[in-house]
Amino acid sequence: MNHMSCRDLYVALSALIPMRATRTQARLPPRPEKSRTLLQSEVLSLDRAPVTMGANGAERWELLQGVLATGESIAVHESQQPAGVAPNPPHTIQHSELILVQEGTLLFEHDGKSEKIGAGGVILVAPATRHAVKNVSDGPAKYLVIAIGGDTT
Repeated sequence: MNHMSCRDLYVALSALIPMRATRTQARLPPRPEKSRTLLQSEVLSLDRAPVTMGANGAERWELLQGVLATGESIAVHESQQPAGVAPNPPHTIQHSELILVQEGTLLFEHDGKSEKIGAGGVILVAPATRHAVKNVSDGPAKYLVIAIGGDTT
């Protein structure tokens, strides 16, 4: 059996998200359906995804939400944080998350530790982990979040 490195996983999953023309385009598509069963393959594009602007200047694109054919709930979004901005205070989740860093450097605070991770890196957040991520770059940080199971939907 072939083993996939974190970098190979990042490259494979990043191929799902084509580059957008501009992050400031007005978009009003509907939010993904939380209870939708995902039975067919599809292409997900940021230019068709609803965007939420945070008071701190952060942006979030909702790409996918639903239940996989194998029964797991899943949600996928991309976020962009301005330099020095944390999107959420420390919080605890009841699902698993993969955070794929596309640009910039994030500080991942969890379990009494603080770890930095840059572009191409992957953060695994286990269920029941109190955590926070903060952009510690001089410029924006972009990352893709894949939430699976638990309280995802």
